[in-house]
Amino acid sequence: MTTKSSTIKNEDLLALKSYITAADATQYNSLAATTLVLDLTHSNLHQRHAEIRFDKHDTVDCLRQKIHQKTGTAPHMQHLQLKTTAAPGGTIFYEISPETEDDRKLGYYNLPLGANVHCVDIDPYSSSAGGAYENTALVEKYKMSDEEYDKRKGTLRDWGRQKKEENPDFSLMKHAKEHAQLVEARRFYKESGSVKEGFELDESSGLIIRVENESFNDTQTVKSKSGAEIEYGPESTQHLTLHDRCQVQPGSRRGEIAYIGTIDELGGGGHWVGVILDEPSGKTDGCVDSVRYFEAPGPNRGGFFRGKNVEGGDFPEIDIFASDSEDEL
Repeated sequence: MTTKSSTIKNEDLLALKSYITAADATQYNSLAATTLVLDLTHSNLHQRHAEIRFDKHDTVDCLRQKIHQKTGTAPHMQHLQLKTTAAPGGTIFYEISPETEDDRKLGYYNLPLGANVHCVDIDPYSSSAGGAYENTALVEKYKMSDEEYDKRKGTLRDWGRQKKEENPDFSLMKHAKEHAQLVEARRFYKESGSVKEGFELDESSGLIIRVENESFNDTQTVKSKSGAEIEYGPESTQHLTLHDRCQVQPGSRRGEIAYIGTIDELGGGGHWVGVILDEPSGKTDGCVDSVRYFEAPGPNRGGFFRGKNVEGGDFPEIDIFASDSEDEL
């Protein structure tokens, strides 16, 4: 049977290790002669309480109380093991049973600096057993059904619903965007003293507010729509043909064109290109918000891209085992 060597051979890692451990030999030089620095560990817990300070004149009871405070194990249920180090392979050189006199001084045990005191919890009904203190998977999670959440008052959904009744054009996405613009306009004014277009300074409150100018908003909407239509309109995909092979950027990923057209569920509007990728490097299987646009053979074998990022042509599937390089075997 052969054992794997743990020797570090990488020069950079060796240099890093040397830098980090350079002062290890002198880390305790400034401590008082009676100070003890101990690591506390527990049989039921993964946590490690590093470099807890004691005095050699402190008693075993003081040590037990500290362990009780940090782990929850009562002093009379602690069987203590004194080890040279908390690292794996640390040697036990003394054991303190629950029956040991509590008034015995820690200096009696000749503990080296950096020694490990490992508490073995002997309570058969210990509340920390089985990962109860640390394993979050054991905690029962509260789950609310979509129907129950929909009935609740005072939620974000309820607020959005009320706003929708007041204004049929309201949407949470639009509200979030407008709020972000307002925050940015106020930040810009605070830093530069200038007011961004579409906003004004309210003299009564001294705050930047949005200009409620209908003609301005309509102009902005027309501009944004025309920009999206120009960049992502039918012209953006007219160089592509359904079922042709293609290459997609970024990443020069190859695949087959499976869909060309608009996708209402995706933001930004305009036309999209659905591609079945040769490798699982996509983010979908051809479905967007439960609406299927094409069928991909796996959950990550499809993607939707703008036409400018897709190039149609002779792009055969790459054979990852084929290589003309003499540097590869």
